[in-house]
Amino acid sequence: MSSTKQLPCSPPSLTNYHWSDHPDPNKWADCVHCGMCLEACPTYELTGHEQQSPRGRVHLIKSVAEGKLEVNEAFADPVFTCLDCRACETACPADVEVGGLIEEARGQIRQALPLSGWKKVVSHLFLRGLFPYPHRLHALGSLVKVYQKVGIRKAVRKTGLLHLFPEHFADMEAVIPEVSTPVQKRYRKKSFIKAKGKPKQRVALLAGCVMDVMFSEVNEATIRVLTRNGNDVSLPKDQTCCGALHVHAGDREMGRRLAKQNMKAFENEETIIVNAAGCGSMLQEYPELFREVDREWYERAEAFAEKVKDVSKHLYDTGYEKPKRKVRAKVAYHDACHLAHGQNVRQEPRDLLLKIPGVELIPMENADRCCGSAGIYNLSHPEMASRVLEKKMECVPSDVEMVSMGNPGCMLQMAMGVKKYGGNQRIIHTVQLLDLAYQQEELKTEGGDGL
Repeated sequence: MSSTKQLPCSPPSLTNYHWSDHPDPNKWADCVHCGMCLEACPTYELTGHEQQSPRGRVHLIKSVAEGKLEVNEAFADPVFTCLDCRACETACPADVEVGGLIEEARGQIRQALPLSGWKKVVSHLFLRGLFPYPHRLHALGSLVKVYQKVGIRKAVRKTGLLHLFPEHFADMEAVIPEVSTPVQKRYRKKSFIKAKGKPKQRVALLAGCVMDVMFSEVNEATIRVLTRNGNDVSLPKDQTCCGALHVHAGDREMGRRLAKQNMKAFENEETIIVNAAGCGSMLQEYPELFREVDREWYERAEAFAEKVKDVSKHLYDTGYEKPKRKVRAKVAYHDACHLAHGQNVRQEPRDLLLKIPGVELIPMENADRCCGSAGIYNLSHPEMASRVLEKKMECVPSDVEMVSMGNPGCMLQMAMGVKKYGGNQRIIHTVQLLDLAYQQEELKTEGGDGL
């Protein structure tokens, strides 16, 4: 894959950012440090430190540009401690793009302060050596499947080997879902899956990287729901990881390489459906990766971004069939950050839930508050992520049977919260619940009216 070469630059107005693709001054120009963002920020709530607030981070990023600060570890800490949840953008009356500034600043930091030692090894092994290659991820998924199925997992837990690893690693291992066959492997001989009945349109599905390995059942449910509602579903073969994890980590060069590959893979598609909030937000923000470095690809990215829709929004906008059978359950809905704050998709998934007969949607306080997953934040900042999760779990109604959401990272994080704090709620993707309702109609049982 080709990549865009980043050339060192040192414009007078951006004194201490020495590489291209620097933080965009237009993004901080309207910030008046009013403080409306403070209550929305999880890290400021927990620390009370101005540097760990959105306006504090914006001030630091601007100060580096003005030559008042250097790109050093003191600058890197608050920038990377940010969850990039975008809640501050929702709260900001001036629409300051804090998330974009954070990601651009991280790109500068990683060039000025490259990773070294084991952090460099882990980053290259996973972010560059694993996630961009679906076949490698599928192979890893097969190993995890063997680990889960042949008794190794049970033996590891019984012998206490997990205690040799960090606590958050053991917590995550306990809630990893059973791995099944990725849809990219299951449907690899088909260019698309035909709609049931008369097709209304053709859409393309981003299978994702981690999503298709650890949550392939969500992809399966998504395909069933889409085809049930008159969509032919395409699975472009050359698609790859969306690049969100790379961009969050400051590796914008790799983010561009993956973006180019996906834009080529989906070039002939008119609608691109995503069922992972973080991936959808990243695809819609591809233009930001090219704004300062490649005008041609920037224009292509703008056209591409217009095609991207979350599955709940697509179903809501195009009309979907209301299920006829009941799924009796009290359900709370968690707004994934990059769905609510990143894509402004809030009512659409709630509409899906409310249209399912038997579902009682229970309001959840601070439903759009971050759960602490934030990509791999729960691995890079486990202590802070754990504190954010604790705050989130305090808001989950105790009498609900299910907590629905639209992002795999949130599903893992919230499942850890349920286990850690003694809950019994089932964590489920919104489209899975709609799929479950449809499946009730297809059960050839006599009597009763669903679950």
